[in-house]
Amino acid sequence: MDLVMGLERRKQKFVWVLRDGDRGNIFSEEARRFELPDGFEERVEGVGLVVREWAPQLEILAHSSTGGFRSHCGWNSCIECITAWVPMAAWAMHSKQPLNAFFLTEILKTCLFVREWKKHEELVTASAIENVVRKLLASEEGDEIRKRAEELEASVRESRERKCFSTRVILFHCSYY
Repeated sequence: MDLVMGLERRKQKFVWVLRDGDRGNIFSEEARRFELPDGFEERVEGVGLVVREWAPQLEILAHSSTGGFRSHCGWNSCIECITAWVPMAAWAMHSKQPLNAFFLTEILKTCLFVREWKKHEELVTASAIENVVRKLLASEEGDEIRKRAEELEASVRESRERKCFSTRVILFHCSYY
């Protein structure tokens, strides 16, 4: 509920996609349904949009008014944000997401942590949500992240246009658990 309160209090325009796939815990068979507080959608009308099914993420990221993306930092979303030069707010949940979040925040510097991985068992507060949205969209730090994201996207585009890759390769990914 703190995420809901943080978005509502910040009064920053947002699109929130709540899909069936987001309702479960990957480590449990138990299904979980996330219900928004009564009246939330009405209170944020004109500011926020809650989408209950699939949404065109690539098109939303490509829109000029998209100023940030709160992500779990799965690699597909990371690549989509890089190529759309959209800065991210990282909220890693499991697996390789913490490493991706670290890479984006500390190496590429195109991202802010919602919550650092070492605190992954702590609840994220409404003020933390408010703070990361403010930083990302309305601060000098956010401006620098946005500038860096744009530079990174330009570099990726240039490499693609120049076809810097002289040979084709195949990547094999093996995990041992």
